Amino acid sequence: MTGSDREPQVVRAERLVAGGAALSRRDDGQIVLVDDALPGELVEVTVDRRHGADRGTVVRIVEPSPDRISARCPHVADGCGGCDLAALAHAAQVDAKVELVADSLRRLGRWREPVVHAGPALDPWGFRTTLRLAVTNGRAGLRRSASNDVVELDRCLVAHPRLDELIVEGRFASASYVTLRVGAATGERLALVAPGREGVSLPDDVRVVGADEVAAGSAAWIHDDVAGRRWQISARSFFQTRTDGAAALVDVVRAMAADVLDRESGVLLDAYSGVGLFAGALLDGARSRGRARWRGVTVENDPSSVADARVNLADLDVRIVEGSVERMRAPRVDLVVADPSRAGLGTDAAAVVASTRAERIVLVSCDPAAAGRDIGLLKSRGYRPVESIVVDLFPHTHHTEVVTRFDRAG
Repeated sequence: MTGSDREPQVVRAERLVAGGAALSRRDDGQIVLVDDALPGELVEVTVDRRHGADRGTVVRIVEPSPDRISARCPHVADGCGGCDLAALAHAAQVDAKVELVADSLRRLGRWREPVVHAGPALDPWGFRTTLRLAVTNGRAGLRRSASNDVVELDRCLVAHPRLDELIVEGRFASASYVTLRVGAATGERLALVAPGREGVSLPDDVRVVGADEVAAGSAAWIHDDVAGRRWQISARSFFQTRTDGAAALVDVVRAMAADVLDRESGVLLDAYSGVGLFAGALLDGARSRGRARWRGVTVENDPSSVADARVNLADLDVRIVEGSVERMRAPRVDLVVADPSRAGLGTDAAAVVASTRAERIVLVSCDPAAAGRDIGLLKSRGYRPVESIVVDLFPHTHHTEVVTRFDRAG
């Protein structure tokens, strides 16, 4: 089919795929990717050809899923695109994400029988400690689904209560966007406003800084506690969007690397290290167990995150490298933890990681398709995937975090 077929058709939604659409089939077996349909539903759709695939828009739900619920947040009805799985019961979201990940690892990673499990259960409400919001009429909001229009928020149910207060009370004048951050353990709060902070009104305890000031060299940060350590997190540095989620990832990574880390000494490479979360947590844990001879190397391209890492890892034996993983000269190490961006490792970084000849690689992926591609790349370079754990950092959305353990073959 080419172009657009506006005559409604009935399709059966089978499962969610990377990106959040439901893979569905027409009577002739042709695949249609349908947004807003849930697994198992029979839906009437209109079909368009977009981005090389048939995409369906729901006209009517003929047979709803037993897991379909009324969205708890009223802004979903306003068109807010922040929580695209708000109509799916939370327990069913986790099951759907495990299946989604397994499908990606089979198809893209050529892992015939992937071992995929759900990770630690996390609270589906009031969890986000970082939110990047658009501004409309001086108020914070989120983009409408598949649109640049902004839905003004009077509150956000997934925001940490201390952050939600800033959505409710904040007035952002003529800003175009604002990034809000709160330390769940410390209570510290920060707002990064673009292009500048003129006219912004927030509670007195909030550190407000303009993007223009940061670009000119001003520094602003908060602190938070994860894995028994305190972390400096600057306005532009990457950190997980929920503190309990960061702790859960540390726990999963530590468990996957436990036998290697229990040795008397070794070298850890933390690739795409951000503010140093995994290097700090794992090396500190090794030290607390009497394994003080472990050393670390961190590699990060973002100057803000590197500056934070220098503070956060000052008490540990860590060499901090500012630069890209793809261009680094790989050291010989015993353990690699890699947490790349949504695009994944890709060919060049996978080659660098594999060239370390580490006994164990733990890959933290924030996109199932990227995880599948990276598994295929690492398999081709002599690493065997053992297990993947889905950590649901982003309830009510299709976004999925998956942690995979690899052992060096032979």
